[in-house]
Amino acid sequence: MAIDPLRLIHASPDARYPATTTIGGRPFTLRLMNQDDGPLVITFGRSLSDDDQLYLRRDITRVGEVNAWVRRLSTQQFQTLLLVDEHGDIGAYANVDRSGVPWMHHVAELRVLVGEPLRGLGTARLLTEAAFRVALEMGVEKIIGQLMVEQVDAIAVFRSLGFQPEALLRDHVKDRQGGLHDLVILSCQVGSLGSKLEMYGVTAALAE
Repeated sequence: MAIDPLRLIHASPDARYPATTTIGGRPFTLRLMNQDDGPLVITFGRSLSDDDQLYLRRDITRVGEVNAWVRRLSTQQFQTLLLVDEHGDIGAYANVDRSGVPWMHHVAELRVLVGEPLRGLGTARLLTEAAFRVALEMGVEKIIGQLMVEQVDAIAVFRSLGFQPEALLRDHVKDRQGGLHDLVILSCQVGSLGSKLEMYGVTAALAE
């Protein structure tokens, strides 16, 4: 069962988030992360399998790492979208991480993580499309994704939204057990995806 992005329902015509949707017959809320969400992130991190944690940029099972994440929310260069269930627990998230380097200020990295129960339902695509809207509002012009070659499903989602491979870095990532992995870098011009979504009516639906 795939998610229809047109089913996002916004609580107010003046605010994009929070928004609600239904995934697998269950209600979920898509909202921006705030300064009080650290404990929820830690709980979500500790629910992930060892294989899932392999792909994390930071160890979100550790309080110090999550506190550093939360502190970045106060900047103008970092936003996190959380997908939470009816109990308030996190099921997935997306980060838009804008470069702080002046000559790369137009570029942001997109990172999406979906918990096991919500995979195969279109969740990653929904979050990615919403994250693009956030990136547009931040003034980002280009988004990149950095994925290990083993993340086949995630790469497929990015490619379906117009991301193109730019580089393959051999043995670029070392996991917690010391194993080496190849890293794929994909990119997409934010405006081009915005035009594509608008053509299919998605942008207007997300703006409702």
